[in-house]
Amino acid sequence: MRYKTLGNTGLLVSEICLGTMTFGGKGFWTAIGTLDQSVADDIVARSLDAGVNFIDTADVYSEGVSEEITGAAMRNSGRPRTDVVLATKVYGSVGSGGPNDRGASRGHIMDGVKASLKRLGTDYIDLYQIHGLDTLTPIEETLRALDDLVRQGHVRYVGVSNWSAWTLMKALGLADRHGWTRPVTLQAYYTIAGRDLEREIAPLLEAEKLGLMVWSPLAGGLLSGKYDREGSGPQGSRRASFDFPPVDRERAFDCIDAMRPIAQAHGVSVARVALAYVLAKPFVMSVIIGAKNVEQLDDNLAATGLVLSPEEIATLDAVSALPREYPGWMIERQSEGRRIG
Repeated sequence: MRYKTLGNTGLLVSEICLGTMTFGGKGFWTAIGTLDQSVADDIVARSLDAGVNFIDTADVYSEGVSEEITGAAMRNSGRPRTDVVLATKVYGSVGSGGPNDRGASRGHIMDGVKASLKRLGTDYIDLYQIHGLDTLTPIEETLRALDDLVRQGHVRYVGVSNWSAWTLMKALGLADRHGWTRPVTLQAYYTIAGRDLEREIAPLLEAEKLGLMVWSPLAGGLLSGKYDREGSGPQGSRRASFDFPPVDRERAFDCIDAMRPIAQAHGVSVARVALAYVLAKPFVMSVIIGAKNVEQLDDNLAATGLVLSPEEIATLDAVSALPREYPGWMIERQSEGRRIG
């Protein structure tokens, strides 16, 4: 297992982050997973044994049950609390709530962190993330609340998820201007079949030294290699009942067709190639994997040992290349003759 700094900090996190969306199975979340405490204990213990020290959850997962199971699994592992970098998120409603039980307002953040700490059974959260972009709450209000949580010791680092490049840059500028705690990570969707963030977000992350946590690196299982172009897949699979995230299927299956011979050459699964491709990107800090069983977990963990050759990377880059888009093509044209080296 390799480790990278959590953004521009001195805290080290594993390049594989264990996601716990499959824990609990309450309400809407049964479509994702229904793992009980005993199976979750096995998955957490196996991950820690493999060198994973980074676990990500959220208050909304299974209406809070995922956080409860995650916290118990960490304690049941017998590992010291300091061995795990624990991340959770706040934004959505946990169960049925009122109009103020969602969003990134100061009120909801303060209520949310107290509830998460209780469910997780811990005194602090290593990385507290805003789970979505609240277009109603001023960014200043959100940042000030997060800064207070850090100063109070409830939270050690803060991050955001699913934010656009300009709003994230605005948040960084406001934090720097007022001396507030700066977001150090972005959690975002990224796959070989969905490389959109390379246009604006990835350059921003590299320039500002933020860490990228990738969610759904297999596009909700579509890139596992177990589906065909007609939509057939494993019985009871996640995509059958929860067709998310949105994917250009023709583009995705072109990528799968290119990954199959590479997988066969290495004697590995297509899923492992898809994960290795994302892990190879220099702007990626950690890739979040979820699992419904230990066997699936082991295959995903093994992606850290798969090194794709430059030729294989070039093949996959070509088949998954983004279509040209303004202003990118104009910037590229006007940059001719302005490069060094």
